[in-house]
Amino acid sequence: MNASAEGHKRLSDSDFLYWEDLAPGVYELGEYEFTLDEILEFAGRFDPQPFHVDPDAAAASQFGGLIASGWHTGSVYMGLYARHFLKYTDSIGSPGVENLRWLAPVRPGDVLRGTVEIMRTQPSGRDPARGTAFFLSHLINQDDVVVFRMEGRGMFGRRTPASSGGAEVV
Repeated sequence: MNASAEGHKRLSDSDFLYWEDLAPGVYELGEYEFTLDEILEFAGRFDPQPFHVDPDAAAASQFGGLIASGWHTGSVYMGLYARHFLKYTDSIGSPGVENLRWLAPVRPGDVLRGTVEIMRTQPSGRDPARGTAFFLSHLINQDDVVVFRMEGRGMFGRRTPASSGGAEVV
């Protein structure tokens, strides 16, 4: 595991984390550049609102130009999270997210960097072989503007299953 100048962690092929290893801290997820063609393709298939698919309508909208679908932004986050974090863990799924916000528009040419911060962990009360990590995720553009924020949880395998008894159900 490497650390950035900000003290953020970056996982690599030599890392494999279990639930017990997920102490509070920030992990870097890399960067992604949005292209005009990708924005149009994604929105055309999944979110064909005028400000995502029609440059003229987008120019006349409150956004003043074409913007990526929030669902496209969320999909990019998931790709970064899977490739730069989950790949190096004993991830066994997620029951969902608690809060998802698109805080600023994403435009063609924007380069977003992702982070996931482990806020806390909790053992499973149902399955001694897993635990839950609660996290806060961000995508930040090249101008240091947070454009995406998500709070959620993920389930991770334990290195050593816990003995049953008294753990809170998650």
